[in-house]
Amino acid sequence: MAMKIRLARGGSKKRPFYRIVAADSRMPRDGRFIEKLGTYNPLLPKDSEERVKMDMERVKHWMDQGAQPTDRVSRFLEAAGVVAKKERNNPKKAVPGKKAQERVEEKAAKAADAAEAAASAE
Repeated sequence: MAMKIRLARGGSKKRPFYRIVAADSRMPRDGRFIEKLGTYNPLLPKDSEERVKMDMERVKHWMDQGAQPTDRVSRFLEAAGVVAKKERNNPKKAVPGKKAQERVEEKAAKAADAAEAAASAE
């Protein structure tokens, strides 16, 4: 059985609240899980103690059993010092989207036209 330590969404519309659970990877995101390991409330400030709560003893137990944490949960575990920090690489992170690139090109073309018009007027 492929085990995951992942987030299960709760809370109402536009007010997310997550449970950190150990679940079979074949089960739905908010469906059946084996054990609740903690909670995550993204609406609280980042420095709040209540934002992420986990039972580290049970998390370590499930990881020893072969459970793989999802990316978001592994970030929580890295912050807690349980898992070694992973090197992540996203080279496209700083590249603007298509629309922003088009706007920059239009602005450059207008500036070039204006400079050309000013040069021909002199």
